[in-house]
Amino acid sequence: MISPEKIDSIRALMEEASVYEEDLEETFILGGGPGGQKTNKTSSVVRLSHAPSGVAVKCGETRSRETNRWLARRMLAETILEREHKRKSSARQAREKIRRQKRRRSRRQKERMLADKHAHSEKKAMRRQPIPES
Repeated sequence: MISPEKIDSIRALMEEASVYEEDLEETFILGGGPGGQKTNKTSSVVRLSHAPSGVAVKCGETRSRETNRWLARRMLAETILEREHKRKSSARQAREKIRRQKRRRSRRQKERMLADKHAHSEKKAMRRQPIPES
């Protein structure tokens, strides 16, 4: 059983993700996997679909239908928030990449980079065919 405090925290998470009960479609599916005949005979697995975002999750972590209902709501809200965060994060990463590309290198970095390039060119020069002497 889930405590009332946990339920309140899940509701707050749902509100943060803009997930409302009227937007959810809830279906119950026969369970499977470990747990014996009881899990295979009862419809304790919850499938939640959120129409506005198109996200669907399935939760059958416990044998309790009520517990799975709340866990599925939490999974749905976390999935939606993660998608939003990835969008923001990818834009932030693109800006950061451009900033790094424009940044000037320090003198030591520049010297090290040029030394590495010189060493690499010498290594490649050693691979060349020798020039025949005439």
